[in-house]
Amino acid sequence: MGAADAVPGVSGGTIALVTGIYERLIAAITAVSLSRIVDVLLGPLPSRREDAVDALRAVDAGFLLVLGAGITTAIVTITRVVHAGIQSLPVLTFGFFFGLIAASAWVLFSEVEVDTPARATAAVGGFLLAFLVSGRAAATLGDGLGVTVFAGAIAVSAMILPGISGSLLLIILGQYEYMTGTLSAFVDALLALVTGGPIEPLREHGVVVIAFVSGAFVGLFTVAHAVRWALDRAREATLAFLVALIVGALRAPIVRTGDQLAGLGRTWTPTAVAVFAAAAVVGALLVWLLDRYTGMADIDAEA
Repeated sequence: MGAADAVPGVSGGTIALVTGIYERLIAAITAVSLSRIVDVLLGPLPSRREDAVDALRAVDAGFLLVLGAGITTAIVTITRVVHAGIQSLPVLTFGFFFGLIAASAWVLFSEVEVDTPARATAAVGGFLLAFLVSGRAAATLGDGLGVTVFAGAIAVSAMILPGISGSLLLIILGQYEYMTGTLSAFVDALLALVTGGPIEPLREHGVVVIAFVSGAFVGLFTVAHAVRWALDRAREATLAFLVALIVGALRAPIVRTGDQLAGLGRTWTPTAVAVFAAAAVVGALLVWLLDRYTGMADIDAEA
């Protein structure tokens, strides 16, 4: 799940479904409540120890802990590679992302019926939102801590949505490169500190990482629940909105590639376009294979 959510196009929720843990994940997340959190925090008190144990069992804490460790390990590892690719090979990297996103939209749209005015309106809204925000408007958000918390809350909601990638949402918001770079720098600073390096870089990047994780924690129990509510109340319209969001996001890799090329003092050339297209084909092929052998587009059974 961590590896899937570290790159746009494939959802960690899809991987959860494929590996058979999706229902258990949803049950564990929805079992978390404020009262159970309080019970766990008061667990060190002898009189509340039994309540804490019951709360931990109710939220399947062992499962969430192990899953969280796996997701974190994969994200830390994959994002380092992705960040290096964005910095040195932006055309190849974002071309690959474009293929992942395009193929995901194609296979998911085959499962969505846009046959009513409400669903059509939702689809148009999702497309326009992603298309507009994926452009230059994303740069207006900046990289303040408030934006980081917001990005974490939005991105983590994709964990419970097969077909929607958390990284894709970060790309739409213009926060993907910033967060992958910050996470890589944080890990480097942590390793340097162990070998006697300064603590200031760790503090600087750690604040951003903590802000993102804090937003993710809040989003997991607010935004995620809101999305589930929307699916329960207007399932088809919500799915149409979400899938159209993916289509609108196709603008993002193209814009980001142009930005990275400009930063390197380069521009789009026929060769760059060819490399971008070839990488996109590879990404699309991977998603097609995943859909063919796992049925990732069967969102009726997933959402």
